[in-house]
Amino acid sequence: MTGYLTRQMSGFTATYRRELGAYFATPMAYVFLAVFLLALGMFTWEAGRFFDTGVADLQPFFMWHPWLYMIFLPALAMRLWADEKASGTDELLLSLPLGIPGLVLGKLLAAWTVAAAGLLLTLPMWASVNFLGSPDNTAIGLAYFVSLLMAGAYLSIGAAVSALTGSQVTSFVISVVIAFVFTAAGWPLVLSTVQSVFGTGFAEIVARFSFITQFEGAQRGVLELRAVAYFLGFTATFAFLNCLWASRQRLG
Repeated sequence: MTGYLTRQMSGFTATYRRELGAYFATPMAYVFLAVFLLALGMFTWEAGRFFDTGVADLQPFFMWHPWLYMIFLPALAMRLWADEKASGTDELLLSLPLGIPGLVLGKLLAAWTVAAAGLLLTLPMWASVNFLGSPDNTAIGLAYFVSLLMAGAYLSIGAAVSALTGSQVTSFVISVVIAFVFTAAGWPLVLSTVQSVFGTGFAEIVARFSFITQFEGAQRGVLELRAVAYFLGFTATFAFLNCLWASRQRLG
């Protein structure tokens, strides 16, 4: 059993280092971080009307995470497999005696690391609210943790679709559509429409699959194990689909 797992995870470290290096060897990671931080700052301070609330917390900051992740993280993940096909290295990569799970997780974790760097660079916002008042730092730390898990879920969509389509543009569009479905499912406007058509019970089921709904508890400073399990399970599900679609390419 141990030998089987070792074979399946072979290539994980090399793939992770290769993909992470590829992000920072090109302007992509730097452009992503700059635009992501700019957009997050604008939505927090301006659209979120941070200074009008009169409360020193990061509620306006975390409120926008699902919506911004929905756009930015598929853009970060769209190259993971599609870039291999564009550069002609996909056949060589998949012909190597490396386990598909190791390749999938190595690529996904590299993108996740870049996303984590983006979150890390927002820490001055945390410092700012501590300067302005006395926020609940435990709640803020919890929201950061769950937000990072949610980022992994968004990235897993983009990585899986990238392996399926082989085109960066197509991967981005399809990933954003899927991400929008799982994000907007918890939007009050959508829920009210679903409730009026299908009833309250079905609307509650739809809401449970929404990233917004699962992230609400963390925004309030409440650690909900169901939310942690949901984001980890969602990421694992799309990573499994990624393995299936990458294996299909290996088999031709």
